[in-house]
Amino acid sequence: MPSISTRLDTLAESVIRNTTRTANQYNAVNLAQGFPDFAPPAELLNALERVAHEPFHQYAITWGSQRFREALARKITRCAGVPIDPDQHLVVTCGGTEAMMVAMMTVCSPGDKVIIFSPYYENYYADTVLSGAEAIWVPLRPPHFGFDPEELERAFAKGAKAIILCNPGNPTGKVFTRAELITILDMAERYDAYIITDEPYEHMVHAPNEHCYAHALPGAFDRVIVTNSLSKTYSITGWRIGYVQASAEVIKGARKVHDYLTIGAAAPLQEAAVTALNFPDSYYDDVRAFYTRQRELFLGYLRQTGLAFTEPQGAYYVMVDVSSLGFANDGDASDWFIKTIGVAGVAGSSFFREPVHNYLRFHFAKKDETLHAAGERLLKVRNGR
Repeated sequence: MPSISTRLDTLAESVIRNTTRTANQYNAVNLAQGFPDFAPPAELLNALERVAHEPFHQYAITWGSQRFREALARKITRCAGVPIDPDQHLVVTCGGTEAMMVAMMTVCSPGDKVIIFSPYYENYYADTVLSGAEAIWVPLRPPHFGFDPEELERAFAKGAKAIILCNPGNPTGKVFTRAELITILDMAERYDAYIITDEPYEHMVHAPNEHCYAHALPGAFDRVIVTNSLSKTYSITGWRIGYVQASAEVIKGARKVHDYLTIGAAAPLQEAAVTALNFPDSYYDDVRAFYTRQRELFLGYLRQTGLAFTEPQGAYYVMVDVSSLGFANDGDASDWFIKTIGVAGVAGSSFFREPVHNYLRFHFAKKDETLHAAGERLLKVRNGR
């Protein structure tokens, strides 16, 4: 039999999804895969029920239903302060995962180079490989996960076609400052590269940090390609609704890629999600306050364990340093936490290109009772192994 594609040779099974399966096997509290254990807003569920009895069960417009794109454009315009045209600047995708794949395949030709910060969300490298591109790695330095501008410029000088920027960051919880984004934009302009942002945690930023939209910076709109999803903001990770936002020229190409990948996102879910996109600004204030409170609840338990960790500036992840427990590698640490402590975290090495093996990534997008249950179990760490 012929062999399968050699592009897959460098790709491993998702560590995150595998950790979830192990957590389920041992009845551990799953703080590995980043999904909430609480319901979406009641208004959104009511809209879903209503739409089930309305005529939205056939194909929507390939690049997104008109009502959804109009509501999305209004929401982005209001939040970022940059006018978005629903007919020229948006493609609705099957989740943020497809959005990133569409962005990469739209701008990258085989052999192009793409800068990826490390640590990184595991899909970015897979997207690069599947696009036929080559990754250039630039480290984010623990514990605060900043970058060295000279290292970044050397990466651009290698001929990068694009840079991927997760902001706020997964897995680090880093929020890039306006000054950092201007530095990146300046280099992208000088070396004529795209900036592909991934922003599903835009409304989960913990004070005093603030989210700065890269595409809203002066002169940035045509160079920045935004990928995003509704999954995190509205607690609907299973709906798989995302989008690409970019200049009209980029969107022309993105529509072609999206059409041949998936044809379109689920029509009834788009219709129901219009309700969420029309939520007032107070909803996003509440989202921010909620996740900041969950962060403090969970970090309170971590402080009692004595383990070192990096306090997240945004998103709902925390990188915990488990080196004091004496494990040979973080895979062993992850297994021990699942099987002995009863809490699942992702082995941090799955996010690093460098040989870093002392972190586990936990998340706190859970109800109070879930975090209390996880926290009480984590306190057993004080007794050592």
